[in-house]
Amino acid sequence: MKTETRTSLGVGASAPRPDGALKVAGAFAYASDLWLDGMLWGATLRSPHPSAWIRSIDVGPALALPGVFAVLTHEDVPGAKFYGLEHADQPVLAVDQVRYQGEPVAIVAADHPETARRAAAAVVVEYEVREAVTDARRAALDPACPLVHPGGNVVRHQPVRVGSARSGAEVVVTGEYEVGMQDQAFLGPEAGLAVPADDGGVDLYVATQWLHVDRDQIAPCLALPEDKVRLTLAGVGGAFGAREDLSMQIHASMLALRTGRPVKIVYGREESFFGHVHRHPAWMRYEHGATADGRLVYVKAEIVLDGGAYCSSSPAVTGNAASLGAGPYEVENVWIDAYAAYTNNPPCGAMRGFGAVQACYAYESQMDRLAAACGLSPVEIRVRNAVSQGSRLATGQVIDSPAPLAAMLGELAAMPLPGPPAYVLSGLRGQGGSGASASGVFRTREEPDPRRLPGGVGRTTRGEGVRRGVGYGVGIKNICFSEGFDDYSTARVRVELLGGEPHALVHTAAAEVGQGLVAIQAQIARTELGIDRVTVAPADTSVGSAGSSSASRQSYVTGGAVKTACEAVRRRLEGLTAADPGLSLGELLDRYGPVEETREYRHRPTVPMDPVTGQGDSHTQLALCVHRAVVDVDVELGLVKVVELAAVQDVGRILNPLALEGQIHGGSAQGLGLALMEEIQMRDGRVLNPSFTDYLIPTILDMPPMRLSILENPDPNAPYGLRGAGEPPTLSSTPAVAAAVRAATGLALPRVPIRPEDIALAHTG
Repeated sequence: MKTETRTSLGVGASAPRPDGALKVAGAFAYASDLWLDGMLWGATLRSPHPSAWIRSIDVGPALALPGVFAVLTHEDVPGAKFYGLEHADQPVLAVDQVRYQGEPVAIVAADHPETARRAAAAVVVEYEVREAVTDARRAALDPACPLVHPGGNVVRHQPVRVGSARSGAEVVVTGEYEVGMQDQAFLGPEAGLAVPADDGGVDLYVATQWLHVDRDQIAPCLALPEDKVRLTLAGVGGAFGAREDLSMQIHASMLALRTGRPVKIVYGREESFFGHVHRHPAWMRYEHGATADGRLVYVKAEIVLDGGAYCSSSPAVTGNAASLGAGPYEVENVWIDAYAAYTNNPPCGAMRGFGAVQACYAYESQMDRLAAACGLSPVEIRVRNAVSQGSRLATGQVIDSPAPLAAMLGELAAMPLPGPPAYVLSGLRGQGGSGASASGVFRTREEPDPRRLPGGVGRTTRGEGVRRGVGYGVGIKNICFSEGFDDYSTARVRVELLGGEPHALVHTAAAEVGQGLVAIQAQIARTELGIDRVTVAPADTSVGSAGSSSASRQSYVTGGAVKTACEAVRRRLEGLTAADPGLSLGELLDRYGPVEETREYRHRPTVPMDPVTGQGDSHTQLALCVHRAVVDVDVELGLVKVVELAAVQDVGRILNPLALEGQIHGGSAQGLGLALMEEIQMRDGRVLNPSFTDYLIPTILDMPPMRLSILENPDPNAPYGLRGAGEPPTLSSTPAVAAAVRAATGLALPRVPIRPEDIALAHTG
């Protein structure tokens, strides 16, 4: 085979995304755009109560409506009535009780979406309301608390024990911290289309993060073998963890099989808030002990995560919070207890950086307190305790790849700060809108751009009461699945002659959820095969599992699978060349036909954390990101303007620079949102703000300019030396913003999101 010229759009290039132009133009087909002639529409009746017994269900009024084809309850579930991501504790449809507001009770299929919604509302359910368990600390720690599930309220308790809980510290700081319930807030609601098949099975086109684990849960509930439940990934409008759990998949399939017609289900925005899991709210108590010069001696922590009504991925979230609960710092004595508890709040599960985000907010807040107590700067306290290659985590795991945290902090601190605040430049602070010139003649001063001030275009201030603050945050995140999970991906690569030119087809089941994975797979194939023309086939279950698009793992694991399959294809082609030297790739394919190989890729093994000590090499890879935030705060109104975010992140190897920058920007935006505005507000187990009117997320006006420094220190254990990059910026941005607000206000602010009243009431009081 003659040497081919390496493509310019391979690994390391900012290769364009095949779906990018379509999405910008509004032409991309999302799951909610699916359509088949003759299809029906599905709708779900959900419980209005967070905790109640079901005494009766009457579907007669719903069936009597014209246009209604089916009304199903738990009695109509063909197979297993329960499913779950880690434990099968969640009913397909509520059986004898409901455990959270929004739990599905009945499903309807009709010939029009509005008819389906009216029919769902017509189902009569008699409830006997009971006390709701809504306090996770009480659920986890109080033996007298009512049980949400018969087996107890603790989903998982994971201790970490190293050395002594107290060991001769000269400086001790303690704090209690809370993190609210954050929503993934993707723009594309849950949607899918189920089509009954001639073989008695079902073909499901759905927006999800993990096709094969969906199938593994769906098939038993439908009483079908797995090969009769075929899933194809439909267009996904964002995910961030919320699509790891099932939503409408079983319901649409049940209705399609019952009616013999295709059934489409699309959630509205309010229903979406009830139809997927959220980030675990957390209560955390930390105690840090150090020497007088700021060297950590011990860390003690109690972490309670609210898992809501069902298990979802709470065990993994707890493991992350426990194993990473001391942060990326060298400390010989660690005593951590992490709990996840069942409550009657909405189920919580995967969200970007899960478990590590909550712990990071607490331990970074503690590091700032420790810095103040020791008379050190926030950067210096972190540098003195920073891990590096060869350091041990609290679990005993040795960091065996580059971890230049101290250097990253130094680089971050050396970055220029943004210029003077808008209200200083305009000369308006405390002076009104005009001033006198040297000659005594008054002149009008230029008003500051209100978009640069807290309150924005609402013009709540012209600079009076506004103070600036700077804060830092550091985070460490595990990459890929941990604790012994059989984490792998499968890729099939085929090289053939199409239109007289070599062409590569890459087929995996990896879910493209907006992160740019389709482009990355094509880049790897171009690099390994030297072929410009590469197509990535739609993801479906006709190829082996690729695992979940979560844990920042797909570039690592599916990238590794595509690379390995391409290498196998290349070896086959080289064998043909040896038998027939001098031919080009096109000539080889013309003579011998297509070459195809399928390969699985597994990263190095991990082990579960010891259930008593928490020890063990539980993580595949670790990633670091550091943030600096600059904020302006109107202390009288409690309004915050993030002026700038700066970040330094080590990504091992850059595969696509532009896509990588987008991931860091996006993760930082979600961290900013958690710090200042994003929270599902609950009262007695009921959601108060299930809409984008009342659940606030950062807009383009809220996002500041960002300074980025992206480092490449390859991990020798990873494909191309890459390091998963999507989650780490979500960890460190939240504590950095919170620290900056504390610096501007002088307030403790132990809870995120920071609300305006947290600042304004303290200031006026």
